[in-house]
Amino acid sequence: MTTAAGSEAPSGTGLPEAGPVRTSFAEEVALHEGLLRRGTPASRVAVLGERVVSFGVSVPSTAAYLRRARERGIRTGARTTGGTGVLHLADDILWAVVLPRTDPRVGRDFARAYGRLGRGVVRGLAQAGVHAEWLPAFGLTEDYCPLSSRGEVLVVDGKVVGAAAQHLTSSALLHQGSVSWEVDRGEVDRLFALRPGGPSVHLGGLAGSGKAQGPDALASAIGRALDEEVDGGRPAPTVPSRSPTGTR
Repeated sequence: MTTAAGSEAPSGTGLPEAGPVRTSFAEEVALHEGLLRRGTPASRVAVLGERVVSFGVSVPSTAAYLRRARERGIRTGARTTGGTGVLHLADDILWAVVLPRTDPRVGRDFARAYGRLGRGVVRGLAQAGVHAEWLPAFGLTEDYCPLSSRGEVLVVDGKVVGAAAQHLTSSALLHQGSVSWEVDRGEVDRLFALRPGGPSVHLGGLAGSGKAQGPDALASAIGRALDEEVDGGRPAPTVPSRSPTGTR
């Protein structure tokens, strides 16, 4: 099992006492892909230490929002998973689960299995006193992935605080996502050419929930829950998915 600090730990030990690491987006994506290549059950959680716009595998590097980000001095980072663009801020929580393709928890419905594959995130937040759930995507703008029509999104108090994406190989599935600590709606509007007071009002962050602990404590709680889900070695109890189609 890969812990939030990226070290190898015996099954069931959860996170190291030092807590989650601060990471760059590029480093974290590389670590996720390394776990995918290895193809054994694993989870990872870290806290982002920078502002970056990530983009899915099908998005060209010439996309208008990526050009705007570069012009504004914001780093961009490619994902090997699907979906479109996301503005990540420092203190956002990055998480990932890897399962062998033959694992029954992957199943034939993996592209719609946000509730099942992301159950550890919901459980971890619940243990920290935050009620979250995976709900059908809002379908407000396709360029900004958390507000697009793809799959499901993580919702707290009616606001989108997270999303997830997938990379399937012949041997394993990577299901990775992020949870926002804070949100910069003005920057989202500028980068993704959205009307102020429009779609971005539906974005939220855990800092604004009034119930959340700090990002490090939340990342540790999510990490422990994901460890328990992955280390169980059996199908996780299903959280019913209400999204009819789509992948991120």
